[in-house]
Amino acid sequence: MLRPLAMQHLSLWLVREDAPAASLALAELGAFCPDAAEGLKLDFPDVSETRFRDVYLSARSRLDRILGHCGMRPEVRMPPAPQPVPLERLQTLDARLGEIWSACFERGEALRRIEEERVRIGQLLATLDTFSDLDVDLGALLAEHRFLDVRLGSAPAANLSRLREALALAGFVIDVFGEVGGAARGIVVGPAGHEVQIASLLATAGWRGIEVPPELRTHPEQARADLGARLATLAAREKEAREAREEAWQSRWDEIEAAETTLALAEPYANLVENALRGRGGLTLVTGWLPARDAQALDAALARRLKRPYLLKLREPEREERGLVPSIVRTPRLLKGFATLVHTYGIPRYGEIDPTALFAVSFVLMFGMMFGDIGQGAVLAAAGFLLRGKLAPARVLAVACGVSSMFFGLLYGSVFGFEEWIHPLWLSPLSDPLRMLGVAVFWGVGFIVIASAIRMHNLYMQHGAEAALLDAGGAAGLTLYLGAVIGLVSVARGGAFGYVPLAMMTAGGAAIFWHAFREQQGRPGERVLVAVIETFEALIGFFANTLSFMRVGAFSLNHVALALAVFTIAGMIGGAGSWVAIVLGNVFIMVLEGAIVAIQALRLEYYEGFSRFFSGDGREFHPLLLRTNRNNHAKGV
Repeated sequence: MLRPLAMQHLSLWLVREDAPAASLALAELGAFCPDAAEGLKLDFPDVSETRFRDVYLSARSRLDRILGHCGMRPEVRMPPAPQPVPLERLQTLDARLGEIWSACFERGEALRRIEEERVRIGQLLATLDTFSDLDVDLGALLAEHRFLDVRLGSAPAANLSRLREALALAGFVIDVFGEVGGAARGIVVGPAGHEVQIASLLATAGWRGIEVPPELRTHPEQARADLGARLATLAAREKEAREAREEAWQSRWDEIEAAETTLALAEPYANLVENALRGRGGLTLVTGWLPARDAQALDAALARRLKRPYLLKLREPEREERGLVPSIVRTPRLLKGFATLVHTYGIPRYGEIDPTALFAVSFVLMFGMMFGDIGQGAVLAAAGFLLRGKLAPARVLAVACGVSSMFFGLLYGSVFGFEEWIHPLWLSPLSDPLRMLGVAVFWGVGFIVIASAIRMHNLYMQHGAEAALLDAGGAAGLTLYLGAVIGLVSVARGGAFGYVPLAMMTAGGAAIFWHAFREQQGRPGERVLVAVIETFEALIGFFANTLSFMRVGAFSLNHVALALAVFTIAGMIGGAGSWVAIVLGNVFIMVLEGAIVAIQALRLEYYEGFSRFFSGDGREFHPLLLRTNRNNHAKGV
């Protein structure tokens, strides 16, 4: 649980004709992660292999578009003894899917055109509402007249009076038939022959002409009836088109299901060609990573599948390639919610200790320490227990944080902010603030010591014993830090710094300096300066991280202070209103401060813990799979 599964690098040499069968064996096993890094030294896949991948991608794309029209996904009906898919069969399937897609597309286009027509009629009806107050045939009104100039449009209502006067001087009249949004709609009528003059006058008044579509150039009531009839016709056409489209894919559903199964069988080889298969002559090399525990199962699967001899080579990962090895992190069900937060920061690199267990314990304890209250913790635990659906993975996390809050509430003697209901098992935070801050600092010291011990292990796995012993994040840094902590504690208690702590600091600092000096390149003076800076930075970094944990104590004090503020407000209100204020105040504290406390605990985990020992740049394990066993992989390899 604390470390990813042990992995081995796989190199499989086989006859080119057996590569599709090998891909099925690897996919059925569900434990092989393709990696072409070593195979890239060879030639790229030959034309036939590349052609297989291209045809697969084309067929997959066509089937996905067909299924998009269907709104359904067929079930993959994997045969008892899956067989590789030949290129010729895949090409035939691709062509057939092209024909099915053409039929579906034609009917889909018919529906699209119907929808466009419906939208256009809707727009015409909206335009027709503009003329709802007109009882006149718009076609006759706007037709060409020998002696009349008729214009339809709108102008700002504020300009209407002056516009009417100006038009009257030119022998024109305006009849207003509506007003919307400060704009008056109207008809301007006058003698023909003054087009230029009238156009200039209307432009000055802010006139904007209204274009009447051909479908509306009749009486508004007649136009509305015509558009309604067209909508009814469209509804009938749409029903026919939908039935035709449904018939198009339902009549071919058996073919579509068979195609889905065929592509599921072809997918492993297509993925292998793209990600981990390289060839030279008549031989093919497949490379990748495999959990060591599955080595025998793989050999047995290949022996059953392959008809010709093959060469399987497995080896342990080399130190310099550990960053490329995928990690399989096994997380117990109870820690799934915590693992989600850990993976938000990153994936453990292969060989690193998975921090999920440490994170779960420390996060829950810090949350409870900052949010200690029996009543509020019980509400949080109950709310967490009720989480369902997509939030279900966070159920354990929320309940654990609630129970932790209740535990520290017992220590603090706090129930919904009331500190007189029960006697604290330890102390109320505000009764001794300095002690709370001191406890928080010692908590930080313990957290950093554990994080440094994990860092030593990770340094050893990645860079060897020298780095684990002499690096600032290794034994030397931890010795320097512990020496300083022991000495400062002695001084705080009234004693001397002490020779032992001083010796520890000297030894740790000297080791860090020597390691940094050896790692640097350049002139001796520059190397000394860089080594001194790194040593000093290590010491300052340790204590900056330690002091950050004072916020744990500070927020425990803040929690009590907020409760006091709520009771002060309740006392000012008095009567029944005081209980309303107390209830609302507790809700405010649980929602707002609860979120802030969770963020602060997460910040301490990320920046004072993970940044010290957890790289987070690991490669997630994505095995080659048959579609039928993907759900099994989701539950853990």
